Formats: sequence, structure tokens, C-alpha cells
Amino acid sequence: MTMSVATASAAGGEIVQKAPVSVIVPVKNEEGNLASCLEHLAWADEVFVVDSGSTDRTGQISAEYGAKVVQFKWDGHFPKKKNWSLKNLPFRNEWILIVDADEHITEESAKEIAAVVANPGDKVGYYINRKFIFMGAWLKHCGYYPSWNLRLIKKGHGEYEKISETGDTKSGDNEVHEHVLCDGAVGWLKEGMIHYAFPTIDVFIEKHNRYSNWEALVQLERLGSGLPANPFGHALERRRFAKRLVAHLPFRPLLRFFYSYVLRLGFLDGRRGWIFCRLLATYEFLSVAKYQELKLKRKGTER
Repeated sequence: MTMSVATASAAGGEIVQKAPVSVIVPVKNEEGNLASCLEHLAWADEVFVVDSGSTDRTGQISAEYGAKVVQFKWDGHFPKKKNWSLKNLPFRNEWILIVDADEHITEESAKEIAAVVANPGDKVGYYINRKFIFMGAWLKHCGYYPSWNLRLIKKGHGEYEKISETGDTKSGDNEVHEHVLCDGAVGWLKEGMIHYAFPTIDVFIEKHNRYSNWEALVQLERLGSGLPANPFGHALERRRFAKRLVAHLPFRPLLRFFYSYVLRLGFLDGRRGWIFCRLLATYEFLSVAKYQELKLKRKGTER
């Protein structure tokens, strides 16, 4: 991995009394999302845009908003972009916030973050809830809310779990399914962030085609260190337990649809919920099919 840094003045005037927080925004060709994301980070003292060789206006937009642009090149192994950033960037603040380019920190959330970093007590990390926007509105059910991610970390007290050392799965150079593990007490923020992960169905399909590569390979290698699978743990641990439990069950795509649409009340999101849950079932089918393909290829090479 290599790093180069460039800074520029902010497009607007300086905001007085910025919160002592350093932000990581991992990107690649995010000119469509980045400006709005950075506008919602104007309250933060320091913003690093960690780029992967974008060919669009990502670098220019970053500079216009006063962000420090860092170029990252993945070598195909652990760590990926976010974990590398946590370990290598020259942060000038004690607290680090990780925000994707398609996420917005609301004004209420920014105020709460500023308050907790000023008086964290014994906490070394905080979970933030996300509101997913799909087909123009907040997806309130389908198993996508609440959606807790540990995004606010005290420097040196957290890093992303190492799930695989399997090389390039064609799923990108950025952590997606991995979660942050902290070495101390954590808290949960009351205010959340807005996540525009799926602006179109085309984007959903493109992303989940890549994600299913990762899912299939992890299942094949029986990998899964880091965050424990615990039926009695917090929400993320229970979710991982359930995922491992159903990994080898038949009719997984159908079960995924039933779980998301019926058990997690996706039907209450109306037509959007129906479409989203059908897409989740398709994602599950791709993961199953790709796992079977990988298994057959492995058997062929072992003969």
C-alpha cells in the first residue's frame, strides 16, 4: 500500500468551534455522492478522503471541501482500506469517525458526537444507527432497521476484524461485511445517520453481485474470526449466529425472502418492501450458486 496526501482550502468559510473528530471517507469514483457527504461533515475538525485511484472528479471535490486526499492501493491481502486507514493516517484528533460517501451525518447526530467525544467516560467506541433510503424513502423494516455499526472509535482502541486472507474476491478493496472490534467499553448513540446505499436498483444489483463473491468464498473457506456468533449477544452477534445457522439449509433464497418480508415486517414498507425483499432473495441465490461453483472447482483441482 502507498499513501500520498494533498490538502486545499475549504470551498466556504470556516465553521467556528469544530468538533475534535477526524473523519475517514473511503472512496472510488464517488463524484455523485461526495459533495453532499462532505457538506454534512463540515462540523468535523479533520476529514481524510481515502481514494483508490478515482478517474472522475472525486479528488477535485475533496480538495474544494478542504479534505485531505489520501491515495490507497490494495495489495490483495489484509488489511483493506478502512483498517489500513485506522492504522496509518496521521490523525490529529483522539476520536475517529468512519463515514461512507453515500452516508450523511445529520445535524442532530453531529451535535451528539461532539458531546460524547468531549465527555466519553470509559467508552472507547460508539455504535451509530443507519436509516437506509430505498426508492426515495426510508426503509423502516425488512431487517434493515435498526442497523448498528461501530463507526466512532477512540484512536488505537479499535480495528476491523480479520475474516479472510483469501486474496482478491472481486468484491472491492474496502471492508463491507467486517465489523470494528474495540478493546474496551462501547456505547450506542441516540441519533443516527442517513444511508443512500441503493439510489437505484441497478446499483443494488451491481453491489450485491460483488458482495456475493465474498459471501461464497467465506463460506467455502469456513472463515469467520473476529466478531463472535452469539445467540445471546448484541444485535450484530445474533445476526452472525443466525447467518451461520442457515448457511447450509435448503431453500435459502426463499427463507431469506420469508425472513425479511414476513418476520421482519417488510410488507409494511409496501411495494418498496416487496421489491427490496425480492432483491435480497436474489442476492442469497447468487451467494448459494457461487458457493456451489467454487466447491465444484475445488473438487476438480483436487482430483
